[in-house]
Amino acid sequence: MEGDRDMPKRPWDTCREVPVIEDEHTPWKLIKLLKLISLCVVAVLVFGLALCSKTSFLLLITLSNEGTKTLPADQKPVALLCIGCSLITSSVLLFLKSFWKACYKTSKLPNKATAALVLFFEFLVSLGAAVLTIVAMPHLDIVTNVTILNGVGVLSALLQVVAQCTAKERNRFLLPSITAFILILLGYILFLVLYIMKDPNDTKMAIWVGLAVGGSFLVSFNWWDNYFRLISENSGSVSLKMLCRDMTKCQNMLHILSSLLRIVVTTCVLGAYVPLSKMDWDIVTSIPSRETRIIAIIIGVQLISSALCHWFAVAACKMHALRRCFILPLYLASLAVMALLIIPVIVYYQDYRISLNGTESVNFTGYCTEVVYARNQSLNGNVFPHLVLDVTHTLCFLDMSSITDIGLLSGSAVAWWLGLVLATLHLWYLNVYRIQRTQDLFIRRLYEGTFIEQSLLFNTRFDIQTKDRMKSIFMNIDQNIFRKQQQIPDQKIIRTPYGGRLVVTMPHGNIITIHFKDKEVIRHKKRWSQVMYLYYLLGWKLTSKYYGRWQRGEDEKELQAEHNTYILALDGDTDFQPAAVMLLIDRLKMYPHVGAACGRIHPTGSGPAVWFQKFEYAVSHWLQKTAEHVIGCVLCSPGCFSLFRAEALMDDNVMKRYSTKSMEASHYIQYDQGEDRWLCTLLLKQGWRVEYNAASDAYTNAPEDFKELYNQRRRWGPSTMANVVDLLGATSLISKRNRSISKLFMFYQLFALASAILAPATICLLIAGCLTFIFNINVSSALVLSVIPPAIYLGLCFKLKTDTQIIIAEVMSVIYAFLMLVVSMTIIGSMVKDKTILTPYSIFVVSMAIIYIITAIMHPQEFPLVFYSFLYIICIPSAYLLLTIYSMVNMNNVSWGTRETKPAAGAAPPTTTKPQTTAQKAKSTFARFFSWAKCCKKSSHRTNGEQLTVSQDNLVPEPTQPEPHPQNTIVEDIKITEEEQRQEEPSFDDPAQCWVTDLQTLSDDMHLQEDTLSQEEEAFWKELQEKYLKPLPDDKERQKKIASDLRELRNKINFAFFALNAMWLVATFTLQLFNMSLYIQIPKVDLQLQYTGENIVIDPIAFMFILGFAMSIVIQFLAMLYHRIYTLIHYIAFMDTEPRESKPESQESYLPGKKVKSVSNSNPDSEPEDSDDEKPVMLYRCHGIGTLV
Repeated sequence: MEGDRDMPKRPWDTCREVPVIEDEHTPWKLIKLLKLISLCVVAVLVFGLALCSKTSFLLLITLSNEGTKTLPADQKPVALLCIGCSLITSSVLLFLKSFWKACYKTSKLPNKATAALVLFFEFLVSLGAAVLTIVAMPHLDIVTNVTILNGVGVLSALLQVVAQCTAKERNRFLLPSITAFILILLGYILFLVLYIMKDPNDTKMAIWVGLAVGGSFLVSFNWWDNYFRLISENSGSVSLKMLCRDMTKCQNMLHILSSLLRIVVTTCVLGAYVPLSKMDWDIVTSIPSRETRIIAIIIGVQLISSALCHWFAVAACKMHALRRCFILPLYLASLAVMALLIIPVIVYYQDYRISLNGTESVNFTGYCTEVVYARNQSLNGNVFPHLVLDVTHTLCFLDMSSITDIGLLSGSAVAWWLGLVLATLHLWYLNVYRIQRTQDLFIRRLYEGTFIEQSLLFNTRFDIQTKDRMKSIFMNIDQNIFRKQQQIPDQKIIRTPYGGRLVVTMPHGNIITIHFKDKEVIRHKKRWSQVMYLYYLLGWKLTSKYYGRWQRGEDEKELQAEHNTYILALDGDTDFQPAAVMLLIDRLKMYPHVGAACGRIHPTGSGPAVWFQKFEYAVSHWLQKTAEHVIGCVLCSPGCFSLFRAEALMDDNVMKRYSTKSMEASHYIQYDQGEDRWLCTLLLKQGWRVEYNAASDAYTNAPEDFKELYNQRRRWGPSTMANVVDLLGATSLISKRNRSISKLFMFYQLFALASAILAPATICLLIAGCLTFIFNINVSSALVLSVIPPAIYLGLCFKLKTDTQIIIAEVMSVIYAFLMLVVSMTIIGSMVKDKTILTPYSIFVVSMAIIYIITAIMHPQEFPLVFYSFLYIICIPSAYLLLTIYSMVNMNNVSWGTRETKPAAGAAPPTTTKPQTTAQKAKSTFARFFSWAKCCKKSSHRTNGEQLTVSQDNLVPEPTQPEPHPQNTIVEDIKITEEEQRQEEPSFDDPAQCWVTDLQTLSDDMHLQEDTLSQEEEAFWKELQEKYLKPLPDDKERQKKIASDLRELRNKINFAFFALNAMWLVATFTLQLFNMSLYIQIPKVDLQLQYTGENIVIDPIAFMFILGFAMSIVIQFLAMLYHRIYTLIHYIAFMDTEPRESKPESQESYLPGKKVKSVSNSNPDSEPEDSDDEKPVMLYRCHGIGTLV
């Protein structure tokens, strides 16, 4: 196959070998079914919870009515108290949430004018809500109570008209808003006619009706800021804009003040109304148990259903199911409440008429007199009939036999409901981002539990729209375009200060740039390649260009929007689908404080080492990364698949410090052994958030043999520890600067670090317990025996070569694996022997097994990975004991040690080669690239024909390195022989031959035209090279000093590390010597929880450690459940908004310099957006082994 690359492509050779891509095997039918089920469940829950919330609240209103008998007259204050609780519950939650944010984040005090205006409206709203629900509604009929809450949108409809008159683009909703305002007013008129004209002399009823109208009108001020913000934006008043801006900045403090005001006002109204109505508060403490249960159930249902309805309604909007799962269920909720309350009344009335057998004709008024009024006060038996008769009692005031009363009542109800529908008609046409932020979705943070559907509908922002359309980085390409041999235009080859550059224009006008680095004129190694690319892409291509436009006086807002650029970092062997990148973009696009986001990394390969890593990666992502994401912030966004925000990378103390040269021994460990983790550490310190998206899948090659795995973890272990210690040392600074990181989260990380440090000693204790159970030997002797093998291995690691250390570790790993197999059987055996699983250790093991199984079930696509858990368990000593010893002892070895190029099986051993010239180097790279380009012409059969493109003109990978030695050895070539260095550093100015000429000769399908850089770019590269990328001097003395410093640092850290493990073991050993005096005794029970007469003795230190570990696992498990819910919401929203697969377009010719229009990631059925601004997206493939992509 390698030889085929050098042969010319013939028209008759059209057969292809297409690789099987693992991430293409997605069960789309199952996922679509899951999406359908999820949407149906959310819609039903929103509808059902709104129904429960409104019904339970109206039952409380009914129970507080004077004539109802489920609650005696003297117990009415209890119902009124529950209504007050429903009113203030959301205010209490808002106060707690805002207070927490004010303490956890920075909060500003509002101006006096802003605070006065907001508190004035909040006073009106809270007063109106209390008067309407506590004072007025208990005196009205049930139909009016159901529908009058729809009339709280009267002011919202009026303000919509005003806002649309100031904003002309909203004129299409002007007529519905005017009609809604008229209908709501008509409903109030019919309501007044019905009640006042019924008995004009009834002064009390006129007061209740007036209070109902006035209260509902005051409640309609609740959403004034939804329209005030839009009106202020379209007005020329600077003071209004400043006021709106101040309200946005000081939200936390304003919410604290407003929630306290609402609680006080509601309490005052409730406290004043009860005595004025000649009721006594003392009855609250002496309610009978039956009435207490009735009230407790109703208020409990009301509070819980309101909170859950709000949460699921928000989830429906984030899932991009606004119409199906949000608007329609809330519209139908009011109608369903009406039916739920009225139908039983009609059924009971008809049953009574049938029971008379036609002996007499009884109308509704007679039914009220004979049945409703005359019923017994006793509540014996079923409560439901009493509640139905109480609801009937509220209608007895009206003459249901009169067509006029029925018509007025029905007319007001219909007018109010239609007014609600028309006032919220604009919601059907909203363009909502998937996973829209709640603060961008709703104008107020929480809900109104007393009128849940109205608060959710009117609280939705009136002007939600997708203002900025982002260019899609992926687009559909007609695969047939590459079938026909076409005339390919000339491509560019450029000499540069750092070496060379090949610029290839793809068929649709996108440009791929391949940089050839001359390691004699520019600093090599992975981190410096990243510094070179980032300063070029962000410092030169992006920032300089926009700075020039800013100097020319262009709009600064547009420049800031265009500056929202993202960098995709990949390894050369990473495979992914376009959807994975779009899911990461969603996180950065929605949340401006997110500096980086990573996806779910799946290791690929075969063999036991890969199987172990599959489960290890799964557990790490399932529990650890989700916990970091939920309770704090992800500490490492891996370089093999991550998306970074350009603004975050170029922030203060990030890129500047990342380009710092390693000067001390500790720098080589923290900076160069895990550069992705160090970059994330810099982002976290600067206040940026790093997130994890479990739905974004990427596949990367994993080490397949024992040696490569150990060398990889030898780099990762010390680097991880160094960065975590660095973060812990700056806890106070980070907790103040980074809003996602608290001191509690840092304490969680401290415990995780302590667990990792004490892992070797913990494994020794585990093995000692196994030896005690199997051989029935003394506990202290077993502990000594368990420590001897790792202690010997520790001593050998200081003396032997690394290859020998790994061989010894392999042998010991096999022995420990058999021992762990015995340990597993031991735990089961102890349960059988003791005839109980209720011992602390048994409970711990069983609980961990249950947690891991449930976690795997929550990841159904990855459930087969559970079968690798057995291999993971028996390899625990190798991973947490031997590997820890190996990585700590070899901390001074800062070579890369992985991803070495291996000769093919049966190939002759490599011979000594001459230094590779630039022409040979470029030929090899260009041949690989051109072969890849041909492969692209025969585009792989990926879903939707998706092909990677860039929206700007840079995709800058490094060429493949064919050398067989390890890549990216650090410490300025320490441990690199002169011969290897000659192999690694070819010259670009070899006088024997010109690499440009040779490349032009090599290319037979396209002509390479030599070009030059502009003077400005040439100057940029020279200045960048001089300041950051100048090759490091070959200072042998300094290299020796660094090597000595690394050994000294290794010795100090190892002494402290293993001293802590020794102290842990000694403490345990000492407690065992004191026998029973310092042990915790727990009574032993059987499966029937009966005391067996025996006690279980537990080492207190070990018990506390296991308890702490169990608590951390439980925290991770709960965080995983929370994260899975939001991952499901995001994924469903993504599936619902991705463009449908388009039909293949007609065959196009090669269009140089012309880019194809991007495909928007918005819903194809949605309305066009108002803004044409576009956010550019830049892709950058960063890879550690220089694979050409």
